[in-house]
Amino acid sequence: MKAEKLIWIPRIITILFILFLSLFALDAFSGDSPLLQKLTGFLIHMIPSLILAVTLIFTWKIPVAGGCILLLTGLLFTFAFHTYKSFSTFLLISFPLSVAGILFIVFELLARKKR
Repeated sequence: MKAEKLIWIPRIITILFILFLSLFALDAFSGDSPLLQKLTGFLIHMIPSLILAVTLIFTWKIPVAGGCILLLTGLLFTFAFHTYKSFSTFLLISFPLSVAGILFIVFELLARKKR
């Protein structure tokens, strides 16, 4: 497989992770709160997904720098959301970002080497 096509693997991982993380924001619509309060809660819960979407757009243009940002984001998620306390939570929340960041860096360096 060409190195240029391999770059799609971390992109897809990141997109799927953003969609997975966005599912948690839908929890804001449960309960008996007024609609405006539910929308506010939804927007607050969507902040990590929006940050990751902006990071993905940046990573699309500059894969190595974006890969480093995704690695740092995975580390940030590990400590901010305490995913280090449970291995399964770590695998679901922090690990995909770290893997995507590493893959962005590796595949872009491979593509540069072939050029």
